[in-house]
Amino acid sequence: MDIQDERRRLLDAEGTDEYETVTGVRSEQDIYLDKVQNGKLYLAVFVSVLGPLSFGFVLGYSSPAIPDLITTNDDRVRLNDDQASWFGSIVTLGAAVGGLLGGWLVERIGRKLSLMFCSLPFVFGFAMITAAQNLWMLYVGRALTGLASGVTSLVVPVYISEIAHERVRGTMGSCVQLMVVTGICGAYVAGTYLGWRWLALCCSLPPTLLIVGMCFMPETPRYLLSQGKRREAEEALRFLRGPDAPVQWECARIEEACDHQGAGFKVSDLLEPCVYKPLAIGVLLMFFQQATGINAIMFYAENIFEDAHFDNRALGTVIVGLTQVFFTGIAALIMDRAGRKVLLCISGVAMTISAAVFGVFFHLTTGQHNNTSVRAMASGVEGSLGAGPEVDLAWLALASMGIFIAGFALGWGPIPWLVMSEIFPSNVKGFASAVCVLTNWGNAFIITKCFQDLLALLTNAGTFWLFSSMCAINVVFTIAFVPETKGKTLEQIQDNFRGTPAQ
Repeated sequence: MDIQDERRRLLDAEGTDEYETVTGVRSEQDIYLDKVQNGKLYLAVFVSVLGPLSFGFVLGYSSPAIPDLITTNDDRVRLNDDQASWFGSIVTLGAAVGGLLGGWLVERIGRKLSLMFCSLPFVFGFAMITAAQNLWMLYVGRALTGLASGVTSLVVPVYISEIAHERVRGTMGSCVQLMVVTGICGAYVAGTYLGWRWLALCCSLPPTLLIVGMCFMPETPRYLLSQGKRREAEEALRFLRGPDAPVQWECARIEEACDHQGAGFKVSDLLEPCVYKPLAIGVLLMFFQQATGINAIMFYAENIFEDAHFDNRALGTVIVGLTQVFFTGIAALIMDRAGRKVLLCISGVAMTISAAVFGVFFHLTTGQHNNTSVRAMASGVEGSLGAGPEVDLAWLALASMGIFIAGFALGWGPIPWLVMSEIFPSNVKGFASAVCVLTNWGNAFIITKCFQDLLALLTNAGTFWLFSSMCAINVVFTIAFVPETKGKTLEQIQDNFRGTPAQ
């Protein structure tokens, strides 16, 4: 069906008086969206974000499990410090590979089947950890869950962006990061009550529910249309938009965009502005997300809570997790009102200031170049500031950490993943998203492994001032280059990169 014919049918069916407003005639897009019912869309999003929830359990599992594995009486699985480091960090290597695999899968077997596929290494990985009889079973189990996490971090944002309409896409897309931090917090809480084997078994429940739930959810209409399956695409849209929405109109609009973009990725596509511009933005968003220093802040979290007189370190990690959940939830609620750029800028400014203050704290409390505990550094503050009573500056570190984590959760945590899922044309989405995910996880591994060397080279204070500078660059980059995607269809976003008028 020609999109102009469908457009006229939609307008004629509604009459002309209904969409006249104070400023003129309402857009066809608004008329269509007024007929949409979101109940089953929310259901599909809820089922799909069981993947990021599983991903969060993977990230959070190591925090309560590693102390148990270091002190276990079972010599076969007892970890030393170096082995514990690899147990924690091997996930990032698996996730980097998973990102590449996910980019291939979403184009070959579709978004839905890719989500179902990624459930398997989650379940097998946690099952292997649960039954581990030696260190290699632990490592392989963690690598498998890392692989699944990499696939999930690519596929779920793409799936949600392609099933959600523009009025709720920001909120729905932000649920990805919200469920990641919920999973992290859930692992922290469960880890206070369960041993490492039972905790791994508990972590396998969300991916099990994911593979069952996705059996009843539709494939994305955009993928179906890219495969020439018009009837199946209309059925998927009817499921997602409700019985009253004239889904042929949206289907025709998507089909027209798919025809314009062509089928399949070709290397020559990288020369097109609608490809290389969003690809550069997506890669830099992922690079800057890790360059903010979020992993460094989390590295110091337990020591900071201890020195702020929190005797229970496990309680401290739960508080950090709850803070992330709360502010990520706020970001999800206001994403489609405030917009992506505004939240990125607010987030970047908050992290710039808090990381700089963190550097001031370290500058005041130590002149050492090695990583020591916060309390050890605070004990030397009298000598640094002169004679007089000892000054307790642990509150300064605690406040800086709280502001930094809240700022990250408001913007630079969820939004890079959301924008990545919005800005790429359908025919290059798999390849471009894979490059972005590889950039994120590869950078995370490098920063985590090189963090101690960075402390030795720049000192504690200098390292956090470097992170503060990167956060400031984030703000400039956001203002200058990141497009505002709030309220726009995916086709309109791609038209902006192409330099053609949005339809």
